[in-house]
Amino acid sequence: MQPSSAAASTPDAEPRPESGTGTGTANETAPGTAAGTGSTAESESPSAAGCENDDAPWHIDRVSGDEPLLAARVHRPSDLLRLLTGILAIALLLAIAAFAHGTTSGLEADISKSTGGTPPLLIKLAGLASSIAILILPVAFAIERLVKRDGLRIADGVLAAVLAHGVSLATDLWVSRAAPQSITDALTQPIVGGSGGLTDPVHGYLAPVIAYMTAVGMARRPRWRVALWVVLLVNSFAVLLGGQTTPFSIALTILIGWTVAYGTLYAVGSPNVRPTGRQLLAGLRHVGFKPVTAMRAEDVPDSSEQGDRGRRYLVTLEDGPPLDVTVVDREQQAQGFFYRVWRRLTLRSISTGRSIQSLRQALEQEALLAYAAIAAGANAPKLIATSELGPDAVMLVYEHLGGRSLDSLADDEITDELLHSAWRQVKSLQSRRIAHRRLVGDAILVDRSGAVIITDLRGGEIAAGDIVLRMDIAQLLTTLGLRAGAERAVAAAVSVLGPDAVADSLPLLQPIALSRTTRATLRQIARERAQLEREAVIEASDAARQARARSNTNEVAPADSRKDVRAEKKAEKDAIDDALENAREEDLLTQIRHQVLLIRPQAPVEPVRLERIKPRTLISLIAGSIAAYFLFTQMANIPFADLLHQTQWGWVIAAVFFSAFSYVAAAMSLLGFVPENVSFLRTVMAQIAGSFVKLVAPAAVGGVALNTRFLQRSGIRPGLAVASVGASQLFGLASHITLLMVFGYITGTESTADLSPSRTVIAGLLTAAVLALVVTAVPFLRKFVVTRVRSLFAGVIPRMLDVLQRPRKLLTGIGGMLLLTATFVMCLDSSIRAFGEGNNLSYASIAVVFLTANAVGSAIPTPGGVGAVETALTTALVIAGLPAGVAGAAVLLYRLLTFWLPVFPGWLCFNYLTRKGEL
Repeated sequence: MQPSSAAASTPDAEPRPESGTGTGTANETAPGTAAGTGSTAESESPSAAGCENDDAPWHIDRVSGDEPLLAARVHRPSDLLRLLTGILAIALLLAIAAFAHGTTSGLEADISKSTGGTPPLLIKLAGLASSIAILILPVAFAIERLVKRDGLRIADGVLAAVLAHGVSLATDLWVSRAAPQSITDALTQPIVGGSGGLTDPVHGYLAPVIAYMTAVGMARRPRWRVALWVVLLVNSFAVLLGGQTTPFSIALTILIGWTVAYGTLYAVGSPNVRPTGRQLLAGLRHVGFKPVTAMRAEDVPDSSEQGDRGRRYLVTLEDGPPLDVTVVDREQQAQGFFYRVWRRLTLRSISTGRSIQSLRQALEQEALLAYAAIAAGANAPKLIATSELGPDAVMLVYEHLGGRSLDSLADDEITDELLHSAWRQVKSLQSRRIAHRRLVGDAILVDRSGAVIITDLRGGEIAAGDIVLRMDIAQLLTTLGLRAGAERAVAAAVSVLGPDAVADSLPLLQPIALSRTTRATLRQIARERAQLEREAVIEASDAARQARARSNTNEVAPADSRKDVRAEKKAEKDAIDDALENAREEDLLTQIRHQVLLIRPQAPVEPVRLERIKPRTLISLIAGSIAAYFLFTQMANIPFADLLHQTQWGWVIAAVFFSAFSYVAAAMSLLGFVPENVSFLRTVMAQIAGSFVKLVAPAAVGGVALNTRFLQRSGIRPGLAVASVGASQLFGLASHITLLMVFGYITGTESTADLSPSRTVIAGLLTAAVLALVVTAVPFLRKFVVTRVRSLFAGVIPRMLDVLQRPRKLLTGIGGMLLLTATFVMCLDSSIRAFGEGNNLSYASIAVVFLTANAVGSAIPTPGGVGAVETALTTALVIAGLPAGVAGAAVLLYRLLTFWLPVFPGWLCFNYLTRKGEL
C-alpha cells in the first residue's frame, strides 16, 4: 500500500477532489461507462479549512481537478489465461482422440453398457425439458440484465454465441473432411435409425449457449449458476444416452463454448466494474466515518510491478484528521499477473507471492503486514479500517501521514541523517524477519520533520528467509545509491546494520534480485554512459584527424611521410584509447561492491544463482525442440540402407578435405583484420577450438567471444581485439549479403535465355528496399539503427584505417572470407554428389542454399544452429529440386563433417590453448 504521498507533495503533484458535497455524493457515472469525471466544488466545512491551515505548506486539501476517466472496458489477464487454458485443453482432447483410439472406444462401450437399461421415454422427456430450458435460461437472464441496465453484458454474450457457432461449424467441416479417422470416430457415431449418416462432432446449439452464458457472467451468480449446470448436465446425458453424440463430442462442445467466450471477453474487453467515488464515500460511512471530500492522488505509473497497488485517495472528515484510503479492485490486482508468473517460474528459492490472489487474501495480507511492521517498531502507515466495496473491490483506510517520496526530493535534501533513518526502519523490519520486497524510491516517504516512513507493504513477507532479507538490503543499497551515491549509501548501511550484514548482501547485489523499476533505471544509466563513451571516442578521433590534416599542410620532408603517417596513426589510436579510458565509468552495482570490499575485504562477492532458467535458454530449448521435430520428421522418410549402398566415397573424402580446409580460411579471414603479428598456426587451432565452443553456445556468439579472447591473450589490447573481430564480422556480413544477392541473381537467370532476373530476386530486392524505407521513416527504428551503427563504426573505423595501410592484410582478410564461403559450398556440393545427385544443382544454387541456411542458423539461438540449419538446408535443397531422401542424407553428412566430427579435435585444441595461456 502506498499512502497518499502525492497529497502532501509539491503543488505540481497534487491529488484531486473526487466529491465535495456535504452528503458525500460524487458526480460520476455508473460502472461500465467511460464518462464521468467525478469532480465537484470543494467543501466549505470548517474541518476542511482547518486541514488546509494545519498543513498549508503541504497543500493537503487545496489540490483540485478531475478524477481520471475510467476505461469503459478492461482487458483482464485472467480472461487471457482462461483462453489459453481452453486452447490447450482442446488440443489435449484431440490428441487423446487421435492417439488413444482404444481408450475412446472403451469409454463409449462402457457408457453404452451401463446406461442400456434406461427407459427410452425418460430419455426423451429429459431431452425435451432440457432443450426447452437451454433456450429459456439465456432469454430470462437477458431480461434480468436489461432491467438492471446492463445491456453491455448481453451484447458480449450475443457476440460470443455467434463466434462459437462459427467455430462449431468450422470444426464440423474439418472433422468431416480433413481430420484423421481416429478423431472422426471419437467425435461422431452413426445416427440412430440406420440412415447412414454421422452425428455432429460439435453441438451447434449447445456451444453458443455455453459461450453466451459464460460471456454474460451468469456463472458468477449462484442461483443462475446452479440452474445452468443442472440444465447442461441433463441435456448432455439425454443426448448421450439417446445415441446422438459421444463423450468426447460433449467435452469438445463445452470447451469450445468456454474458450470462445473468454477469447471474446479478452478481445473486446469486459465492462469496467471499478468502484466510483460515490461507492467509496458510502463504504466509509458504512464503517463509521463521516467523509466530506475524497481527493484522488496522482496515479502511480503503470507498471506490472506496482499496478496492483490500488487507487489512492485523501479523504477529509467532518470531525477529525484526514485519512489515506486505498481502493483495490480485481482489474488492478490482475495487473502484472504474467510478470509474477514468470518470476515464480524463473527464480529459485524465492517466494514472490501468489500469482493469483483473491481480494480477501490480498486484504488480509496487507492488514497483517501493516500491523506487524508497526509492532516491529518501524514507521509505517497505521491501518484503522478495512471494508469491501461490493463483490469486486476492497478499501483499506490508513491514518494520513503526509510526506514526500524519496524520488521527489531534491538532491540537497537527501542528508546523511535521512539515509540513516531509512536504514533504521529496515533494521526494525528485519529484526522481526519482515521483508518489504520493494524498497524503491516511491515506497519511502519523508514527512515534514524529516522522519522516514516505509510504505507499500502489500508485497512483503512475514517470517521471511535469509535470502529475501538480504535482497531487501541489496535493493535499498541500490535505491539510495541512485540518489546519494554508492559511498554514502554503503556508509549509512554499515553504520546502522553493521559491516557483516551489509557484506552478506553482496551476493544478492545483481540485477535479477532488484525490482523491475530499478533494473530499468540502471539500464537507462548504462545506455547514457555508453553514449558518452561513444561521443568521447568520436570526438577524440575527429580531433586526431584534424591535427593530422593540419600537420599535412605544414609537411616539409616528403621522404619521411610514411613514417610520419604511422606515427600519426599511432597517436590517433592512443588518443582514442585515452579518451575511452577517461570516459569509462563503473556501474553503480560495481561501485557499491567496491565500497563494501573496502570495509570487509573478505566479503563474499560470488553472485548467488537465483534463476532457474534464463530467457535465452528457454528460447533455445523451444527453438531447438521445434527444429528437432522437423528434422526427425524428415529423417524418418530417408531410406538410409539404399543410400549407403549408392554412396560414392570419393566425394565423401573430398567433403572431408573441404571441411578441414575451412579452418585455414577462417584463420585468414580473422588475421586479415589484425595489423599486429599473430601466429597463423595458433589462429588455425583457435578456429578448430571454436568447433567445441559452438556446441554449447549459439553459432553467432561462441566464435566471436573465442576470437576476441584469443587476440587478447596474444598480446592485443582488449579494445583493439574487439575492433578487429568487429571489423571481421562487419566485412563478413557485407560479403554474405553481397554473395547471396549475386548468386541469387545468377540462379534466377540460369533458366532464361537473357540475363533478366527472376521474379523472386526482384521481390527480394523490393522487400529489402521497403524495409530500408520503413527503418528510415520511423524515428524510433532510425534512432535504434543509427545508434548501433555509430557504436560499431566508432571502434571499427579506426581499426580499418590501420588495415588499409597494409594491402596484403586486407587482401588476406577478404580472400579468407571468400575462401571460407567457397569451402563450405564445395563441402555441401561434395556431400550431395556423394549420393549421386550432384549434377542436378548448379554451384550458384548450392551457394544460395548454403548462405540462406547459414543466416538462419545464426539467427536461431540454438548451439551451433542445431536443428535450424539442418531444417533450412534440407528444405532449401528440396525446393531447389533435389529428392527429399537425398537432400536429408546430404545435409546429415555435411553437418557431420562441419559440426559434429570437429567437436573432439576442437576440445583437444581448446584444452591445449588454455594450458598454453592462449585462451
